[in-house]
Amino acid sequence: MAELQTTTIPQDVLSVPELELGTNPNALALRRPFDPVAHVPQEVLTKLLEGLQQDENNGQNEHSHFMHMAIPRIGKITCANVISDLYAMGVTECDNMLMLLAVSTKMTEKERDVVVPLLMRGFKDAALEAGTTVTGGQTVVNPWCTIGGVASTVCQPNEYIVPDNAVVGDVLVLTKPLGTQVAVNAHQWLDQPERWNRIKLVVSEDDVHKAYQRAMDSMARLNRIAARLMHKYNAHGATDITGFGLLGHAQNLAKHQKNEVSFVIHNLPVIAKMGAVAKACGNMFQLLQGHSAETSGGLLICLPREQAAAYCKDIEKQEAYQAWIIGIVEKGSRTARIIDKPRVIEVPAKEKDSELW
Repeated sequence: MAELQTTTIPQDVLSVPELELGTNPNALALRRPFDPVAHVPQEVLTKLLEGLQQDENNGQNEHSHFMHMAIPRIGKITCANVISDLYAMGVTECDNMLMLLAVSTKMTEKERDVVVPLLMRGFKDAALEAGTTVTGGQTVVNPWCTIGGVASTVCQPNEYIVPDNAVVGDVLVLTKPLGTQVAVNAHQWLDQPERWNRIKLVVSEDDVHKAYQRAMDSMARLNRIAARLMHKYNAHGATDITGFGLLGHAQNLAKHQKNEVSFVIHNLPVIAKMGAVAKACGNMFQLLQGHSAETSGGLLICLPREQAAAYCKDIEKQEAYQAWIIGIVEKGSRTARIIDKPRVIEVPAKEKDSELW
């Protein structure tokens, strides 16, 4: 573990920041150029919390309906991403969650009063789905609207799985498809002709809309059942796939194994059409190399070979979502790699008119 280093901070930097409302009450400006701990005024926070209690079904038009559908999903994805750190250890019960929220200084008062309660509602709803509650946190002002959190629990040794017991002969299972970063970017490019022109020959607008919905659905889904089944099928360790991409997290997991093993990945389950989009972009995402960032991705699990197929079948039975065997554990020097020409598995394999997956 790195040695903790201390830095002396001038006293004036530690002083309580002041908010300048000036003549425009919508323009929250900090008196100092930058201060990472500027708190939202109490009256503003109270108003935001009141907004959280209002009826969700208050959309008056198509745009409002979209806002009330899409923005809570972002809060839900955030919560799912936060709590996945517990699920990756096989922990299925979360005792407490905190929400960390930054309200953007660039928002108008109306934007703030609509967007922030919706974000909070999505986070809270995902926490309830996980069987826990949000008991506190911190709210600050910031140039960017930001949401995050903390998940914690107290548990017995038999309730978690230390991720260091992979053995030669294990297989690697992935519980969510890759390609969320590509799907979200492709969706943004629908309104950017110069970027859309790069991918329109390999994907249609309908394909992009569907990939985006699949990405949002996948990111918002909890890894709780996947974590619970790790115990049933004797998993030897796992990690969640997020910002470092599949290969980055696989390498980190391999590095911490007690045995001299390495991971070899042969298969890449990818949201349908996103592999082709990634290639058309000149490989800027490096999706097929395992470097494309994921948000609230699935669990990468080391399972005994004889248990893996049953695990995948069980998770599909319980969740109606697939999981895939994507690689093997072999003797090695605690590294991970993807073979030169991995098999790309389109998810879903076939389109169904009335179903997302």
